[in-house]
Amino acid sequence: MTDINKRLNEVPREAGHGSARSAVVTGAGSGIGRAVALALATAGWTVTLAGRRAQALEDTASLLDPGAGPVAVVPADVTDAASVHALFASARDQFGRVDLLFNNAGTFGPAVPPDELDPADWAAVVDVNLTGAFLCAQAAFQAMKEQMPQGGRIINNGSISAHSPRPHSVAYTATKHAVTGLTKSLSLDGRPYRIACGQIDVGNAATELTARMRTGILQADGTTAVEPVMDAADVARTVLHMAELPLEANVQFATVLATGMPYIGRG
Repeated sequence: MTDINKRLNEVPREAGHGSARSAVVTGAGSGIGRAVALALATAGWTVTLAGRRAQALEDTASLLDPGAGPVAVVPADVTDAASVHALFASARDQFGRVDLLFNNAGTFGPAVPPDELDPADWAAVVDVNLTGAFLCAQAAFQAMKEQMPQGGRIINNGSISAHSPRPHSVAYTATKHAVTGLTKSLSLDGRPYRIACGQIDVGNAATELTARMRTGILQADGTTAVEPVMDAADVARTVLHMAELPLEANVQFATVLATGMPYIGRG
């Protein structure tokens, strides 16, 4: 049994849920997406693993222990509407319905001052973090609205940057603030169809994206400092809790962060 699955096996299963629950996880080839996909499958969900790199998705699938829920590998580009449509069509064809979208795919972009950011790099970050999140949410919303029984849950991966920026992060910060607006609108518009939408804001999970936290990263006062990180499996446990609530209940916003990171107060 893998170390991450040992930790995830500690998560209790909620009574009344069966293995028919179906999830789509974007950015499932690494980091938080991989950890969440493993957590869901370990808890008995069927999981469609989505991401641009087929081999990375296959690597995620290979980490599952025997007895986990079935997974499907579906390479997809969240910035392309046709690719997203094909992703959700595949999930529905293979598993019958979509009960959960973990809207996780994201990119940081170049860490430069605003006046040095190339407009093409700005557009690339917006395409993935905001347009991609919308396209996936739109496809999930449609599936959840049409299926019987009706309903489902969308969990958007926001960020600590949805609240407070880092230096040299204008594109990432702007898109993550926008994701919060997306979450609120989806939550409101989903009410008539039993579609719940919440957001998890993560700070310093140990992934490829946060490797520089462990070697030193620019702080608001101009210094460079090493920051603490946390296990991505602990983020996954929180997402699993959100996912397994009945649709009559919703975690609207959750913040999960490395305890000692410079976020609360002055660091």
